[in-house]
Amino acid sequence: MSADGPTILATSGGYRGGTRTRFEYDALVHHAVELSGVHGRRPRMTFVGTASGDPRWFSHEAAEAGRVAGFDVTVLDLFPMPNLDDVPGHLLEQDVVWVNGGSVANLLAVWAVHDLGPALRAAWEAGVVLSGVSAGSICWYLGGTTDSFGPELRAVTNGLAFLPYGNGVHYDSEARRRPLVHRLVADGTLPVTHCTDDGVGLVYRGTELVGAVTERDGAAAAYVVTADGRGGAVEERVEPRRLPTP
Repeated sequence: MSADGPTILATSGGYRGGTRTRFEYDALVHHAVELSGVHGRRPRMTFVGTASGDPRWFSHEAAEAGRVAGFDVTVLDLFPMPNLDDVPGHLLEQDVVWVNGGSVANLLAVWAVHDLGPALRAAWEAGVVLSGVSAGSICWYLGGTTDSFGPELRAVTNGLAFLPYGNGVHYDSEARRRPLVHRLVADGTLPVTHCTDDGVGLVYRGTELVGAVTERDGAAAAYVVTADGRGGAVEERVEPRRLPTP
């Protein structure tokens, strides 16, 4: 089973505190599974923690969160070497690939060394839902804003470019994100840029933005930032649909 077309869910969320585990998958991760169209069996999800260095303790927690959610979670590690013999083949067998946050610059560099971009594109084109949080959101776009290089936010512009936009994450919780996105769009460093508050995700069919969803109550939203043609940028708010809490 696969989605009915190339599908990406790019988010600034997906986790919540657990009861018997350290964390659980929140509504955004469950929505990625829903978008895959899987039914009649346990969903298959691959968790990628490379943006944080593939920490074994977090991989264990991710698998435990999958057990609680009823997902079969496998972990793709690239440190110190790929832990799977056939990474492209494995990805094609999944319903969802979920990429964790961390350093998007390091994530993209390690993926490039292992030539993972073509394998991820093939999975996407085959209907495997690509998803993730923070660095795991920016990676699918042309680029975005990151603290990968130090405390001061900078642009990253070498994303996989499956989506022909920029991406801004943590738009409401990190005060420096919004003004930098506006500046980068205004000066042409980033193209039209799609942004998410914490707890919000953007759904794409192919490269078309088809909606926004959220796992939070309150004022969280998504935004489309475009250059205004006068050296500035303008922002359009996109109201998200509230997902049911799993």
